[in-house]
Amino acid sequence: MTSNKTILVTGGTGYIGSHTCVELLQAGYDVVIVDNLCNSKAAVLGRIEKIAGRRPYFQQTDVRDRAALRAVFTAHPVHAVIHFAGLKAVGESTAEPLRYYDNNLTSTLTLCEVMAEFRVKRIVFSSSATVYGAPPSLPIREDFLLAPANPYGRTKKMIEDVLRDIQAADPAWRVAILRYFNPAGAHPSGLIGEDPEDIPNNLMPFISQVAVGKLPRLRIFGNDYDTPDGTGVRDYLHVMDLAAGHLRALEKIFSLSSPDHHLSSPHPSPSFPLPSLSFPRKRESSALLESGAASLSSSSSSSSASSSSSSSLSSPLPSLSFPRKRESSDLPESEGGSHCLTCNLGTGRGYSVLDVVKAFEKASGRTISYEIAGRRPGDVAAIYADPTLAKRELNWTAVRDLDAMCADAWRWQSMNPQGYAQPPCGLA
Repeated sequence: MTSNKTILVTGGTGYIGSHTCVELLQAGYDVVIVDNLCNSKAAVLGRIEKIAGRRPYFQQTDVRDRAALRAVFTAHPVHAVIHFAGLKAVGESTAEPLRYYDNNLTSTLTLCEVMAEFRVKRIVFSSSATVYGAPPSLPIREDFLLAPANPYGRTKKMIEDVLRDIQAADPAWRVAILRYFNPAGAHPSGLIGEDPEDIPNNLMPFISQVAVGKLPRLRIFGNDYDTPDGTGVRDYLHVMDLAAGHLRALEKIFSLSSPDHHLSSPHPSPSFPLPSLSFPRKRESSALLESGAASLSSSSSSSSASSSSSSSLSSPLPSLSFPRKRESSDLPESEGGSHCLTCNLGTGRGYSVLDVVKAFEKASGRTISYEIAGRRPGDVAAIYADPTLAKRELNWTAVRDLDAMCADAWRWQSMNPQGYAQPPCGLA
């Protein structure tokens, strides 16, 4: 298949980004990766090429580097952007909030300004379900109020707000925002997977490293929750299903007609700088879509706006938020919404820590040593999302279960005990 479209993927050498690049290349897109390699390895590029049969173009640069980013847009006819780049460790964000706000927000603002310069107005943003905070009920819907409990989550919410504001100011923009919890697993080839720096922050790579002997044991925080086995329940999603979700979101925004002809034919860099997106313009009839056009919805756009005052850095956020009545602005465009879609990606159910341990023991044939520790502040008993909207709007459903996540994660870890530092075992 040939699409004749070029997709810029920020953070494309990272865990989720690399798997998404494979999906894009196999779907016929040309891929340009911009990544500063602060939490990824350039070696993944050869692995991507081996799987997909084509190598993405790679530019090692920070997305905050405006000149370098302009050079990328000048050299490549970018049609759309998938934005992964950002720091992502919750605990680290609490210890280093300024670093997270600078990196995650500045990079997004710079990216959007350069996109506007080059008339590239389609973007898929890889957000996070951490924007919800501790929900009052399960499963989590997109219309729940947002109350992120840490700087990382707040940067994700702020970026969502920025993108909605840009789209409201210029209806030619097409925005898809994807929220998810815990990506897990790896490509079934075993060639690419999760290769965290230092001690893993996520459960699956931690268990993988215990199974392969890199770490002595797993520490489980709390076994006295009101859950079937007492351990915390979380929403795990196979990384390949997650990558497919980003592809479906991209296809969705490409399916929409646009009043801006530049969206169909990226324009080279203008000879003069365009004003940054700092002010809204009047919405005119010529900018409106025909009533019969396909639509995107944002079931959380109003909730995000209504809770924006709670993101003040001068006072702690409440630990709980409450759902509100859906209003017309939450509905698909045919019912009053805008071209900014916000969807949860997930399985629609949760797995406990012990569920994951048992499934990994089954996949690896090894015993996972663990110890029980006390609950951590802020941890909740169970949290998982409702993916119904993604099925309706994107025709996307997670198809891989926990057993598949563990089997693929173990294949990656056992073939690559040192991650990308050496060729895969048996394939050198």
